[in-house]
Amino acid sequence: MADTLRGSMDAAEYKHIVLGLIFLKYISDAFEEHRAAVLAEWGEEAAEDRDEYTADNVFWVPPEARWGNLKARARQSTIGQLVDDVIEMIEKDNPVLKNALPKDYARHAIDKQRLGQLIDLISNIRIGDEDARSRDVLSRVYEYFLSRFASAEGKNGGEFYTPSCVVKLLVEMLEPYKGRVYDPCCGSSGMFVQSIEFIRAHASGNGNGGRAHGDISIYGQESNHKTWRLAKMNLAIRGVEGQIVHGKQLPQWSPSGP
Repeated sequence: MADTLRGSMDAAEYKHIVLGLIFLKYISDAFEEHRAAVLAEWGEEAAEDRDEYTADNVFWVPPEARWGNLKARARQSTIGQLVDDVIEMIEKDNPVLKNALPKDYARHAIDKQRLGQLIDLISNIRIGDEDARSRDVLSRVYEYFLSRFASAEGKNGGEFYTPSCVVKLLVEMLEPYKGRVYDPCCGSSGMFVQSIEFIRAHASGNGNGGRAHGDISIYGQESNHKTWRLAKMNLAIRGVEGQIVHGKQLPQWSPSGP
């Protein structure tokens, strides 16, 4: 899939473009499935009510920003600017995503014909509906691409990705049942993702009574702005809340927190 767009771009550049589009497709799939349910039960007016989505932790996607609009215009020369506009609209209506998505699809270095082809390819994949979520399709796709991009970048790939087997081992040693999970150079949030997976795997055992998920707080920082965006997206696709700051300042946590 990535080769469709890559052309003369290296992995450090095109990974953000590909993962951003996959994230948009995930948001759209989840939105459209929820919209169909609201439409069937409450009608057209309710189906266009933003509160019907945010109340159920579903990202609201305004009409102009929906994937069907991107797909219909994928072969137009202005598709790059359209993607940037779509991201602006989604971030405006979903503050948790502010500055988390790449907004440089209109730049000259991106071949717009190949961008359109990539959108057509992604259009054929169900990523965010209930069946895909139950099989954790997006997380698996995201992990696959991160590992492939890291491999393509060579030693520089270590800036944003540590093999999941290594991170899983560290988390198993730390046993994060409760308290703060802090990563001062969090990359793409691999430590946090594995911590959540650890908690889910031990939700009914080891004396935690199934309450471990509510007993941790996630804090991280990342100096590379593009990698920071990957970290934000990586948590957002899993519905995980955390304070990930860009730069070298420490995250702010409450002294009375967990």
